[in-house]
Amino acid sequence: MSLTFWHWFALGGGLLLLEVLTPGVVFLWLALAACLAGLLLLLLPGLAWQWQVLAFAVAAVVTVGVSFRWRRRLPLAGGDPGLNRRAAAYVGAESLLVQAIGPGHGRVQIGDTTWLADGPELPIGARVRVVGARGAVLLVVQAAAGDQ
Repeated sequence: MSLTFWHWFALGGGLLLLEVLTPGVVFLWLALAACLAGLLLLLLPGLAWQWQVLAFAVAAVVTVGVSFRWRRRLPLAGGDPGLNRRAAAYVGAESLLVQAIGPGHGRVQIGDTTWLADGPELPIGARVRVVGARGAVLLVVQAAAGDQ
């Protein structure tokens, strides 16, 4: 069995292609390990295939280990902390009731959407301020007259 550095580079390229087709960062580190094994063989052309495979295995363990340490230190990038919590994003907003709050829920319009509202009994058209959210229900209080 005779492996050349091109075999390792081809394996690295195949793993990179597989990385593109899969979610997350999984095969990148194995591709790097394969390329490192190819570089080692380029520097030491007479290296037996058993040592090449061992070098690949060691490089794979090291690169995956480094990636775990690196990912643990990085803060989560992007993402919206309010994602899937749209109602909570409206805390502090003021609007008018479009359905009176009586026994049960009323409705408040924010933007082009009406939301269920829970709070003290208030008539239709009352100005309210959102103070919280419970699921998709906005918790409201009557806005002070000077808070406009």
